[in-house]
Amino acid sequence: MRPGAHPLRRAAEGARPVDFGAFVRATSHAGDLVVQPRMGFSDPVTMRAGLAATRAADATTVGTVTLDSYTRVGELASVESALRAGADLNGYPIVTYDRAVTGQVLAGIRDESFPVQVRHGSAVPGDIFAALRRTLINATEGGPVSYCLPYGRTPLDESVRNWVRCTEDFAQLRESGVEPHLETFGGCMLGQLCPPSQLVAISVLEALFFCQHGIRSVSLSYAQQTHPGQDREAVAALRRLCGELLPTPNWHVVIYAYMGVYPTTDEGAYLLLDEATRLAVDSGSERLIVKTVAESRRIPTVAENVAALEAAALTARTAPPGDPAPAASDTQTYREARALIEGVLELSPDIGHAFELAFRQGALDIPYCLHPDNHGRARGYIDGDGRLRWAGIGRLPLAGLVGPPRTRQATSSGLIADLSYVQRAFDRLAMESGGIRNPERADIAAAESRSVSGGESRERPRT
Repeated sequence: MRPGAHPLRRAAEGARPVDFGAFVRATSHAGDLVVQPRMGFSDPVTMRAGLAATRAADATTVGTVTLDSYTRVGELASVESALRAGADLNGYPIVTYDRAVTGQVLAGIRDESFPVQVRHGSAVPGDIFAALRRTLINATEGGPVSYCLPYGRTPLDESVRNWVRCTEDFAQLRESGVEPHLETFGGCMLGQLCPPSQLVAISVLEALFFCQHGIRSVSLSYAQQTHPGQDREAVAALRRLCGELLPTPNWHVVIYAYMGVYPTTDEGAYLLLDEATRLAVDSGSERLIVKTVAESRRIPTVAENVAALEAAALTARTAPPGDPAPAASDTQTYREARALIEGVLELSPDIGHAFELAFRQGALDIPYCLHPDNHGRARGYIDGDGRLRWAGIGRLPLAGLVGPPRTRQATSSGLIADLSYVQRAFDRLAMESGGIRNPERADIAAAESRSVSGGESRERPRT
């Protein structure tokens, strides 16, 4: 559906920002998948052009303003120096630009049929949230865990304090008649080799954290992993846990196209995006963050982003029905995720403090994460069927739910093979299909992935 035909489109210039979550949920109820790029440019004219192109795409879209790396870590002097020198940054420096500049970027583009979200990646986001409030931008994302452990060395307790303050301040947007929306990045921890149950658990826990500090409109992320059946099981578990635990009905699920090493061929990249789109549609998820053909090489252009948005929208509209998501049953992923969530919540009624205790005790432990506050005893690996499994659980509260750990020694070559698993599978599939994209058969990539793994002899990680 082109944006001009969207059922929510109304006169918008000068209108208050729409509730991002309500917009996505209404669009899903109308039968459309919302698709979104990860787009950010330092030049305001280019940023505005990118938003305009996203809005004009043949898809139901929302806009993205992704911030630059200096702003994310609070190095604002470096931002000012780069701008004076005329250097391009890798995102939009919203804190440094005057409010009027950002207002001009959004004027006439952001409206009730085209909400805009700011994406940043900061464990010290105070200046960023202040800029959002000044500009009445009411949708952003992150979390005290997911924007701390993977991205830097900010102590977890400091990140928690920062996010408590920023979340509570952000919630005050309602006093201006604007509903704030926060998306947890917890379902994307490190992008890969973290078994789905922990992605689901952290996503739910961060959403509960947001709600505890005043947010009523939330979304929960889940990043496409290595096996479509396991992904459907994970999203079903996520949706069930949301229904059971969240104190607000205004929630939705956002799927991220695979966040690990991406295919190097254009055809492989599109096949992987097709599979991510099928996951979103088949699981009943309401929103999809796309990736482009340029992911393995460089920052994508506006045109490449639009092409990815339109490809995903076409797949969502035309692909035949796939396997439905698992019924509301106690699947392995659900049982593990529930145990992890309960193991954290029983530590403290204050979820931020519970996060600190959980990582201190090893009740949460992210595989291969080198942050000082992470125990580093849990390990994941890809099994012969292409599923992510626990190679070792450390002190995670999963005893009795997970089988004995793998005994093969962890090697650098085995880890690299796992990290490039999806890239190799989809590039190989693209070459064997003669470079002809067939969006109705993107699911065969899963079988190809399993054959890639099963046909090799690799060392498996262990604790």
